[in-house]
Amino acid sequence: MADDKLEISTSVGPRDEKVLGLKGPLTIKTLFAFQAAVREQGSSALIIDFSGVPFMDSAGLGALVGACVALQKTHRKLAFAGMNPQVKALLEMTHVSQFFRIFPTLEEAQAAVA
Repeated sequence: MADDKLEISTSVGPRDEKVLGLKGPLTIKTLFAFQAAVREQGSSALIIDFSGVPFMDSAGLGALVGACVALQKTHRKLAFAGMNPQVKALLEMTHVSQFFRIFPTLEEAQAAVA
């Protein structure tokens, strides 16, 4: 199905931070590509832009937690930008939002990791 595809773009922000732009759902069917993209990033700061993510399941949530833990272990910064209300609700309902730095816009996330 076309809905099961997650497109991941990589760019470099104005302060040399890496930005992963996601387009599509983050689910059990797409999380392996997401995990690989996170592992490939070696920068000191990573921003994951969720503005193109319509929904995320519990497996996707687990992938976010894994990314957060992996980056913390290597003392790198991680921020999330552009999450829609449904994705934010999942984070709040599962009580993991307190562990993430979430910003409404990519620009705000970029300023925060500077």
